[in-house]
Formats: sequence, structure tokens, C-alpha cells
Amino acid sequence: MWGGRFAAQPASAMQAINASIDVDKRLWREDIEGSKAHAAMLAAQGIITAEDNAAIQAGLDQIAAEIVEGTFQFSAELEDIHLNIEARLTERIGEAGKRLHTGRSRNDQVATDFKLWTMRASREAADGLRVLQKALLKQAEAHAEWVMPGFTHLQTAQPITLGHHLLAYVTMLERDRVRIIGGALEAAWECPLGAAALAGTSYRIDREATAHALGFHAPAGNSLDAVGSRDFALAALSNLSIAITHLSRLAEEIVLWTSPQFGFARLSDAWSTGSSIMPQKRNPDAAELVRAKAARIGADFAALNAIVQKLPLAYAKDLQEDKALTFSAFDNFALSVTAMIGMIETMRFNRETMRAAAAKGYSTATDLADWLVRELRVPFREAHEITGRIVRVAEDAGVAELAHLPLSEFQAVDPRITEAARALLTVEKSVESRDSYGGTAPQRVREQIERWKETFK
Repeated sequence: MWGGRFAAQPASAMQAINASIDVDKRLWREDIEGSKAHAAMLAAQGIITAEDNAAIQAGLDQIAAEIVEGTFQFSAELEDIHLNIEARLTERIGEAGKRLHTGRSRNDQVATDFKLWTMRASREAADGLRVLQKALLKQAEAHAEWVMPGFTHLQTAQPITLGHHLLAYVTMLERDRVRIIGGALEAAWECPLGAAALAGTSYRIDREATAHALGFHAPAGNSLDAVGSRDFALAALSNLSIAITHLSRLAEEIVLWTSPQFGFARLSDAWSTGSSIMPQKRNPDAAELVRAKAARIGADFAALNAIVQKLPLAYAKDLQEDKALTFSAFDNFALSVTAMIGMIETMRFNRETMRAAAAKGYSTATDLADWLVRELRVPFREAHEITGRIVRVAEDAGVAELAHLPLSEFQAVDPRITEAARALLTVEKSVESRDSYGGTAPQRVREQIERWKETFK
């Protein structure tokens, strides 16, 4: 395609490092879509004939059918998906195929294809997160009242409900969806097609027409920026990195919860693996691999950022590597979301074990301090000190829960404490009392579940 300038063939190693068809053949749909819009615009502007346009449109449809059927022969000698499709088009329709590239370059062509792909992949990623949110919501509704320990520093802090805990991830993932969809909208704003190699073109093309035909809001206003920028891909990978971080945190909790030491939950056989020598093992490999995928996606973002940050305007061949990184990130993200959906949908929880764990570590101590403030008007710092002394008494006496400590021991520290205070120190009473908006009380959890159901509609 560019051999007129050269008297010799490129070295085999040069061909190998230069060819990208094994990676960018995934852009075939977007490439054909962009080429059809470009040809239609050229015909409308009188740059090619209506007959040439008709032949191009039919030829591109036939090539799409070949690719779907698996009969299209991809060639590394033709470097990339753009030249592969153009060469096959010329084989099929003759001279008209050679006119398709009028008024454009592979530089604006690949930027357009890549933007279209990223927009579609981002929408699919957001859709996957919605399915995961619904799986989490279903489990939250089934376990709105189940008590479990809430942690800070991975130390028992206060009792919470399992439903409340699961809804935290529904909330995180909603922010992730907003970011991912926002990235797709950012990519959809300006269309690179028509920027040509870097300076625009002398042909009287209609860039508004091609931009709108492809779903962009407007043509890119600067041809250098149009072909030389990949911030849309950086934004997409950044958003995936944040979202997969949230999935990794959930995966880590699944690893902890399903361990014998916690015993909060059990993964189904479909989402567990065994050991080659230890017959008793049930390993949460899928959750562990989601954690690893988070590192991979973050590395893809960092690598693309490192590629782009040193490039002068406009296009440089370094940008050929952008697609491999972006495709990898989206593939790993989709696989991680699918695994998380499967684990969450089939996970079973142990109510008794979680309840017992919630009661450990004197988790209702804050409830006693709150009672002292609310009923006796004790300043909170003083109430904190009184409660701390009572916890030390219980610990010295070997009493595991404050609710089990005799009232006389409470009153030995502060005689104003009554049986009414001690009755509030069960984990069930504790979660019921946390009924401020966004709190863990079962009634608040159910309200949030209904709100999310409406949102999902």
C-alpha cells in the first residue's frame, strides 16, 4: 500500500514488529462502519460517483459477512485491519475500492475506529456492572436483618447488617457506572474522521455528516489533536481501574468470609476449586484472580499513559500499542465482572457464625456510651472513658459480651447505669438503633433496597 516510495521489501523482523493485524482485527466492525459513512459522504459531496459508493457499500457488507462466517483471510503483510479490508474490497469491486481512501488517512481512520470500539466496550462494561449490582441487591434483600461484624482496621468495630454491607458495593458500583458511561460520552464527543494524516484535507468533505452518521456529537476541531490524542482510551482505562479496585475489595472480603477462620459464607462448587494433594480444600480462586486482574488493568492504564506522555504531536507508531492494552483491560474487566456475578448469585451465608462474630470484641460498647450521653447527659468524652473502664472489667472477668456482664459490675463503675442500658447492648438492639439515613438498621436497609429497585427500573 505504500511501496511506491521504496525499492526493497521490509525486513521480516520489521514486518513482524510493524504488523498489528493479530490485535486490531477486532476493530473490523468499526472499520467497516466508518468506511461506509466516509464513502456515503464522499458521494454526497460529489467526490466519488454514486455508482462507486454503491459498489463500496455492497462490497463492505460482503466483507463483513465473510468475517462473520470465518472465511476472510487476514494477512500480516497488509499490516492492519484497515489495509486488509481495503485490499479485499479492491479485489471484490475493482477501481472503486481504490477510491475509498480519498480524503482520509489511516491516522484518522484508526482514531475513529478505536473511539467507536471504546464507546461500545464502555457501554457493555457498564451493563455488566448493572447485572452485578442486581445480584448484590438480591442478596442484600434476602439478608437485610442478618447481623454481622462491621470492621475498621479489620478489627471488630460495631455490629452491622449483611444487607447494609452488600449495599455499600451497590453504591460503589453505581459511581463506577457513571464514570464509565461518562468516559464513553467523552469519546463520543468529537469525531476524528476527516482530520486525515494530521493537517486535514483539501477535498471538500462534510465532516459534520460523517460525525453524526457514526454517533459522534461533532467533528474534532483540531486535526493534530484528533489523530495524536488517546486521552479517551486513558480515561476509559482509568475508569476501569477504579471499578476493578472496588471489585478487588469485594473479592478480598469473599476470600476472608469463606475461610474457616471467618466461616461467614460458602462459595458454590461452580465457583470453588480444590487442591491436588489436600482433599478437604475449597479454594476461592475466582475471587483471588479478580484481585490479580485489578493489578493487570491498573498496569494497562499505566503502560498506555507512559506511551502517550512522551509523544510529540501528531501521530507516532507508538500508538499502535494502545489497542492491545485497551483490549486487554476491557477483556479482563468483563471476565472479572462475570466471575463476581457468579460468585455473588450462588454464595450462601452462615447467619449464626456471623452473629456470633458480631458480638465479639465488645462491639456494642459505643451503644453504652451513647446511652450515657442520651439519658444521663454525660459529655461524650466522659461517657467514652466510663465505657472503656467497663470493657476492661468485662475483659478481666472473661465475659465475652457486655450484655452478659452483671448489672452490678456496670454500677460498680458508674452507679447511674440501669438495666435499661444493659438491655440495649445486644447486637440486634445495636443495629436497630442505627436508624439515621444511610445507617445499618434493617428498616433503613429496606428503604435503600426499594430506592435501588426504582433506580434500576
